[in-house]
Amino acid sequence: MNPSITPIAGLIGLAVALIILRQILKQPSGEGKIRHIAQQIHRGAMIFMRREFTLISLFAIVIGCLLFFFQKEAYGKQQALAFFLGCLASSFAGFVGMFTATKANVRTTIAARHHGQSKALTVAFGGGSVMGLTVASMGLIGLGGLFYVFQSSPHVAEIMEGFAMGASLVALFYRVGGGIFTKAADVGADLVGKVEAGIPEDDPRNPGVIADNVGDNVGDVAGMGSDIFESYCGAQIATIAIAGAIAARASEQTELLEKIGLSASNQAELAVKANELMYLPLALTTIGLFCSILGIVLVKATASKNPASALRFGTIGSAILFILATFALVHQWGLSPRMGMAVLSGAVGGIIIGLITEYFTGGKPVRDIARSGETGVATVMITGLSVGMKSVAIPVITLAGIIFISFEFAGLYGVGLAAVGMLGTVGITMAIDAYGPVADNAGGIAEMAKLGPNTRKITDGLDAVGNTTAAIGKGFAIGAAGLAALAMITAFIQKSGVGHDFDFSDDSVLRTFFVGLFIGGVVPFVNGAITMDAVGDAAYDMIREIRRQFREIPGLMDGEAEPDSEKCVEIATRAAMQRMILPALLAVGTPVLVGFGFKFWGVGAIALTGTLCGALLTCILLALFMSNAGGAWDNAKKYVEDGHCGGKNSETHKGCVVGDTVGDPFKDTSGPSMNILINVMSIVSLVIAPLL
Repeated sequence: MNPSITPIAGLIGLAVALIILRQILKQPSGEGKIRHIAQQIHRGAMIFMRREFTLISLFAIVIGCLLFFFQKEAYGKQQALAFFLGCLASSFAGFVGMFTATKANVRTTIAARHHGQSKALTVAFGGGSVMGLTVASMGLIGLGGLFYVFQSSPHVAEIMEGFAMGASLVALFYRVGGGIFTKAADVGADLVGKVEAGIPEDDPRNPGVIADNVGDNVGDVAGMGSDIFESYCGAQIATIAIAGAIAARASEQTELLEKIGLSASNQAELAVKANELMYLPLALTTIGLFCSILGIVLVKATASKNPASALRFGTIGSAILFILATFALVHQWGLSPRMGMAVLSGAVGGIIIGLITEYFTGGKPVRDIARSGETGVATVMITGLSVGMKSVAIPVITLAGIIFISFEFAGLYGVGLAAVGMLGTVGITMAIDAYGPVADNAGGIAEMAKLGPNTRKITDGLDAVGNTTAAIGKGFAIGAAGLAALAMITAFIQKSGVGHDFDFSDDSVLRTFFVGLFIGGVVPFVNGAITMDAVGDAAYDMIREIRRQFREIPGLMDGEAEPDSEKCVEIATRAAMQRMILPALLAVGTPVLVGFGFKFWGVGAIALTGTLCGALLTCILLALFMSNAGGAWDNAKKYVEDGHCGGKNSETHKGCVVGDTVGDPFKDTSGPSMNILINVMSIVSLVIAPLL
């Protein structure tokens, strides 16, 4: 496969996304009150995106200039250019996804009202598909283009690391900022609206409802898209870097070379195959894009059936096609089938993590939390925390199994391939995840516009499927981020040369590693505290504003006056802008301070290795615990609202609303921020490795 095919494939993917977007925009967008509500959501989302992009630009200029002027290596200027390209690619993907989602939501509502479930599913999934294809396509255009231009350079991996660093910076702001925005609005709207005022979710009288719907897009569309995008790029670049290290140190890698079917003594063959090993992750994701497009077609073809079945059929179908194509490619290139098995282990592991997440956020544990609400709020909290803790075990063991199996098949290179395997069909995986917020917004618009129970029944059905897909998406994102970070840490160890000095029989090495391990272990807790505080403080301001409007606007509770929704959007936006800076400094600054701080004693790389290992494990554990506990609390509340355990407005319901309110920043702010934290720390470490 010629490397030029990868960026061309990315352009094809963007063209398909554009075709789907045009089809969505051709659908009726409603009129009167429906159109007004949709325009408020779209305008609020775009205002937030513009202000966030301004803040990102300031950080990007500072970091890019540091890379350009102070990177001592010969490739520093190219790396800085790649950094800016990574920022632009990730920002573009997030913007397109956000724009499409805010246009697709109202069209999903209209389709549900006039044409039924099948048409509404097609429109909502189309909105998610644009996001998924744009994420995959921009990754292929950026990474594929850089590889094609610099493939003859011995520093192609280092140059491409700049792209991943740019993507990670944008992801940090989109995910953390979006999470703070959406949960400040959601917590405020729920506590004052449901608990204090006793009005339904998405009631148009609630001043925080528009901000809540805006937050679904900035957090779960742009935020999740950038999260997956950085893992997608990081996994490929780390695998390329490992392949480059294998070729550079062939004499030390004889056992690994034998595993993947090469010989260190045959220099001519090794030179050819080394280039193929570096391009292989890009070739796999190129194939994965086309498999994702076929999966999207499968979903559309089966949309008239059960929505959950259609989405699952498309996901599994594209994954099977991807695995078959992977083995065919490996065979065609004359490489060992062991590499195909490494890819397979990652793909299967991703499915297992998704299914376990689905069980803990949608199965019996959810019903257990709901029943615990019959004895009060305290038991709701205790049961939810227990569910979150239980949910960690199998996914972490699965990740350990992926690491062990992929290493057995193809060494450290196999670990990178496993990460690529998990993310290979990111186009449809992200499409299904982004479908959820579109369906959620469609239900909110139907409620605010008072379109009646028939329309709401359809949108609620789509939203229920979307809640499950969103939970699965979060589990998948955590697993993918963990594997991608591990691949980057592996690349860092090889690139920094720390492996040669890593001897646990040396007391100073042992001491330094464990000091770094403890530093890394505490960083995710600090990050979690910062983001939880940010949501709490922002929600406090939101609650005060919503209470003020209920108190001071005559006729608001009677539905005779309009709430000042723009004020609530402004509060959430301002809070997100102010509160996302500290997590960004923590993620970028920790590896720099540890690496250069311990370099004074000549052990900077060893200390940073320990820090990355400690942060990786703690991030994965906290991310799974928080995301799954939050998702379980959320669905327990919905289970009660469906008429179980006393139904709406019962004491059980009030207890579950409190659980959901606590779980909101767990699952949508602090939990997902762990993915970004470890990936940013890993890619920054990889970039500064030559200096250590």
